[in-house]
Amino acid sequence: MPSSQSRSRPCCWLLLLVVLHFSLRTAAAGKVPALIVFGDSTVDAGNNNFIPTVARGNFPPYGRDFDQGVATGRFSNGRLVTDFLSEGFGLPSSVPAYLDPGYTIDQLATGVSFASGGTGLDDLTAEIASVIPLSQQLEYFREYKARLQLAKGESAANDIIAEAVYVFSIGTNDFIVNYFTVPLRRAQYTPAEYVAYLVGLAEAAVCDAYGLGARKMEFTGLAPFGCIPAARTLNRDEHDECNEEYNRLAEMFNAGLQEVVRRLDGELAGARVVFAETYSVVSDIVANPSDYGFENVEQGCCGTGLIETSVMCGLDEPFTCQDADKYVFFDSVHPSEQTYRILADHILNTALRVFL
Repeated sequence: MPSSQSRSRPCCWLLLLVVLHFSLRTAAAGKVPALIVFGDSTVDAGNNNFIPTVARGNFPPYGRDFDQGVATGRFSNGRLVTDFLSEGFGLPSSVPAYLDPGYTIDQLATGVSFASGGTGLDDLTAEIASVIPLSQQLEYFREYKARLQLAKGESAANDIIAEAVYVFSIGTNDFIVNYFTVPLRRAQYTPAEYVAYLVGLAEAAVCDAYGLGARKMEFTGLAPFGCIPAARTLNRDEHDECNEEYNRLAEMFNAGLQEVVRRLDGELAGARVVFAETYSVVSDIVANPSDYGFENVEQGCCGTGLIETSVMCGLDEPFTCQDADKYVFFDSVHPSEQTYRILADHILNTALRVFL
């Protein structure tokens, strides 16, 4: 019979591993003082509330599963990917919107989102939706940096800027709001040429952020946006099915972006630039929703789930589903909090692992 001492060894090893795990996570969390976000509605924490646009989500049913059920302007029932990423780095559980006057610069020092729902890499996309272009988001970052230096002192502020993790999540609207809706870009570019144009704009944005002090940058690839409920509804060739033309463009964009990110990671001195691949994860969720605990992948939780987003979602609030966790999408365009949670876990364990 094994001695009590030998029986206790596995327990001791288990305890040691648990302690080591949390010690490493705590130490890693200290390496990242802030999460700084650029992008579109996938990461807009409420900036659009403070500009004259109809592209807003600061009313029910949005935010119903957020802290105290507040509709902050996030286009989901709860938290976004970047909120979960912030928590994963040991930072606050939500990333505030830069334009929200309710936050002080001290509160923004641990994380800030400059993102704007409806925007894109192409400034024309933002113009169509009357939202904040990526170029202006970078100007806000410049302003934020100056405010941070004033509040924290130049040395401390520069440390935050250099050690922060920067997330870019943008590009889908350039196709669904711009290229396939307004004829101007289609007259100028073939689909492949427009993808190349967008990839060039993504590269320029990363370089601009680098010029302002960013050193740890992650650019999120596009999900298969041909499978969002609105794209299924408007698919004239195969109604209610994923729009495979859209998905092919997402894959083409991702391939180009991944190559640019790999090159910049080698060229930008003192910087790490990583690509977050999410296409395969969302594709698997769409193909096998029950494996992830979902029951509905074809409609959003809000309204009919076929076409509603933003204001239309608010108008159809009485028809919103009871349990958003069973839906991959909350409205016809945006994922539910549960989907964002899955994506955040994937990104933390892949692309962002290098910063943990």
